[in-house]
Amino acid sequence: MPELPEIMALEQFLVEHAVGAVVGRVDVAALSVLKTFDPPVTALSGRDVTGAGHWGKHLGLDCDGLWLITHLSRGGWLRWIDEPGAAPPKPGKGPLALRVHFFTPEGATPAFDLTEAGTKKRLAVWITADPQSVPGIARLGPDALEISEDHFAELLAGTSQRLKTVLADQTVLAGIGNAYSDEILHAARLSPFATASTLGADKVAELYRAMRGILTDAITRSVGQDAARLKGEKRSGMQVHARTGLPCPVCGDTVREVAYADKSFQYCPTCQTGGKILADRRMSRLLK
Repeated sequence: MPELPEIMALEQFLVEHAVGAVVGRVDVAALSVLKTFDPPVTALSGRDVTGAGHWGKHLGLDCDGLWLITHLSRGGWLRWIDEPGAAPPKPGKGPLALRVHFFTPEGATPAFDLTEAGTKKRLAVWITADPQSVPGIARLGPDALEISEDHFAELLAGTSQRLKTVLADQTVLAGIGNAYSDEILHAARLSPFATASTLGADKVAELYRAMRGILTDAITRSVGQDAARLKGEKRSGMQVHARTGLPCPVCGDTVREVAYADKSFQYCPTCQTGGKILADRRMSRLLK
């Protein structure tokens, strides 16, 4: 799933490639992707693209005051096409969910696709004049890179949830998902199962610095990359996430995994849990 660094990189990509163009035809290949119907998606056609934005893990394209907002969810992605085919895509064929065509001042006719891999279709698109009308945006907590250290400490002190849960809960803190929460906890040398409210002031400060450092470094690596390369760039910077069975780059211990439902997280026992191997059965209480 794209998280804050990738969403910010995609936002910048749209600013560089789409702003200044005019929206042409909008092809809906999966009707289920649309979560709003008034105004219709056809209302975007003929509008100037004037900006882009993000809210947590939501990405938006400003079409002269009317926003196309998407949440790419776990299997979604944005793909830029310099020369798309003229024929509309056939509904229900392949991963394509929605295609937006453009006319640029230079006379080019590019497009971008919103695609979704896998069988669980969760990618969502809203057309709205007010981004705050999108339920997921309205419920967001403060942005992970904009929150102050004092406010961050208050959030942790006010919850008895596990750190892994707190970092990935968008209503508490916006922008961090499964991957970067693994990386942040590893950098801060904290167990995913640690209770947020029990952290001392020094550990809270260390976690805050780790959060900002991991996200800022990922943004530096991601912004300016072509949209097609962002997934690989994200993976290249990981120390523990998706590295089960490999040696920890810091201490050499084997990276371990806790699996639950269709997800998992990774951690280093030596760096984070004093050598203790975490049991999967505790996940029912960790992520509700």
